Amino acid sequence: MSKFSLYPITLDGSDTEAKREEIRAYFHNTYDIFEKIFEVLKDDKVFYQKSEPTRHPMIFYFGHTATFFVNKLINMKIIKERINPEIESIFAVGVDEMAWDDLESSRYKWPKVEDARAYRKKVRNLVDELITSLPLTLPITQDSPMWIILMGIEHERIHIETSLVLHRQMPLENVREVKEFNICTHSSEAPKNEMIKIEDGNVVLGKEKSHNLYGWDNEYGEFSAHVEKFKVSKYLVSNAEFIEFVKEGGYENTEFWDDEGKKFLEISGVKYPTFWVLQDGKYRYRTLSSVIDMPLDWPVDVNALEAEAFCRYKSKKYGVLYSLPSEAEYRLIYEHAGLRDIPDFHESRANLNFYHYFSSCPVNEFGFNGIYDVVGNVWQLSRTPIFGFEGFEIHPAYDDFSTPTFDDKHALILGSSWASSGNLIMKHSRYAFRKHFYQNAGFRYVITNTETERKSDIYESDKSVSQYCEFQYGDENFGVKNFATECAKIASRFAKNHKKALDLGCATGRATFELASSFDEVEGIDFSARFIGVGVKLKSDGYIAFTPKTEGYLVQKKKITIEELGYENLKERVSFWQADACNLKPNFNSYDLIMATNLIDRLYNPRLFLDSVHERLNRDGVLIVTSPYTWQESSTKKEFWLGGYKDESGKDIKTIDTLKEILSVNFELVHLQDLEFVIKETSRKFQHSIAEISVWRKR
Repeated sequence: MSKFSLYPITLDGSDTEAKREEIRAYFHNTYDIFEKIFEVLKDDKVFYQKSEPTRHPMIFYFGHTATFFVNKLINMKIIKERINPEIESIFAVGVDEMAWDDLESSRYKWPKVEDARAYRKKVRNLVDELITSLPLTLPITQDSPMWIILMGIEHERIHIETSLVLHRQMPLENVREVKEFNICTHSSEAPKNEMIKIEDGNVVLGKEKSHNLYGWDNEYGEFSAHVEKFKVSKYLVSNAEFIEFVKEGGYENTEFWDDEGKKFLEISGVKYPTFWVLQDGKYRYRTLSSVIDMPLDWPVDVNALEAEAFCRYKSKKYGVLYSLPSEAEYRLIYEHAGLRDIPDFHESRANLNFYHYFSSCPVNEFGFNGIYDVVGNVWQLSRTPIFGFEGFEIHPAYDDFSTPTFDDKHALILGSSWASSGNLIMKHSRYAFRKHFYQNAGFRYVITNTETERKSDIYESDKSVSQYCEFQYGDENFGVKNFATECAKIASRFAKNHKKALDLGCATGRATFELASSFDEVEGIDFSARFIGVGVKLKSDGYIAFTPKTEGYLVQKKKITIEELGYENLKERVSFWQADACNLKPNFNSYDLIMATNLIDRLYNPRLFLDSVHERLNRDGVLIVTSPYTWQESSTKKEFWLGGYKDESGKDIKTIDTLKEILSVNFELVHLQDLEFVIKETSRKFQHSIAEISVWRKR
């Protein structure tokens, strides 16, 4: 058993102090493993190298998991002050090839590795103290402060595995052996694969919020389906089985690849799996930090596009239709294997959680009722794009964990790998990646007649997003003009220069596009990836679809095209970014206009934005603040309100007066006006509000 192996905690129990100590041990174990795996990098210089062009340098990932704790604790108002705002801004947002991902190196001033280590130590101390002091009742539920601690721990567990993949992609000269990371040392001839029958059955996926293990938002809810009987391969596809595909020209024969696969081949130029190494005409195998003789009986590591191409090749060769399993079919395989969820399933029975190895192992080493590696060894690629179950709800602390992947481009991976731990090895866990991504992933194949599970468009099914789409792109009500377009008109009228504008709190992006009609470049920023995804979709796909609620469970289906809006010639001027208005990265600067729309009374600390906003504006730049001043403690702790209360002397404190006090140092107030807006909740229920618009010119 590896010293790195520790089972995830349960959410229930009767002894709160014992549970604190359990969480504390789990946290430190996670933190220790994460820091230990970065010892694979040969020296501190390697932290600034990219192992993969579409990723950040490794220094980002080293700092990211620590800043995640602080950013979520700030967001949920569990702590009031940041440890290091600059680090917490630069390490905030990762990369998944979304339109709002920022890989431009010039925009990042990476800290020294020693400073990142010191920062991680401060975060460790903070979280350790919070585990000891936060209110705790059992069971731990999603509205508990301790849930956010668990969220940070499980997030770091994910990055333990993904960072190991990136380290494995580093050139050998940039990595070193770590003696504690024991690679499997045995291999022999690969077993011949065969097909196992799985009887038909009804499958119910998803879990209740009362479940006693931590879960990410996409795990909750319900999906049910009847799955027809099918056959599944007894073993994962081994290196030996896959090498036939390579030797018979599988990477050169484009008939085995779909359009996305062909694009992958064109861009990457690959001729064999990424962790194979061709030396002197012979294939060898890349482990975490060395190259070894090809272990023919270990599972092949491939991405989903390569796995799909292999299935097409095998189908043609044998005249039988092979495919990757679906999520529902995998559940029947899981049940056929007689598996139980942790903690009842012991990790010694499979190659997972670092219990046995820091590598794959032979595909015939861990069997489950006649099928091998149902869990563990490598993840199993599926044909199911991830989607939200019926009843899906985001968690407010991390609203973009799942929803950006509900795009029909992220396929589920199933079953866990040798590097999986924590939530990753739980029965109900659901993770998805773009098809060309590499993980510690391989595949098994099925012969099936069952169609892939249905998918839902998050922009059509997310109630909050649909309501805001209706607000920004829907009908006018009661004679009140569109708020986004009216704000953009006011902004354009007061701006002296029209080169670059920032739409801060852009939501679904209507005002961002409107501003582009009078500005050369407009950046839309919002904290929520769910919302900016609408603007991105309008720009990239030329339409958005949404379903505003009409009555009860009834909705109205709507679709708006970029041509209908008249934005088809403006889209190249517009870009969208995910960011925190209270802690923006330094590269968001040099604006002629910043428009903060209905934002300040939703920020966790609005002064952090207001005190420094002048630094991001050009000379004669204009700041526009709109707000109905609906302060609420669920968004902003009362001590950070700018108005809406009485001071100690009994004087009424109004927001506009506080704005004047803060902004008059660097701005002149040039205009004040009221502007109505109406938000439709249902066909017969509307919110009618009045925002005050204040226009400020930089001195």
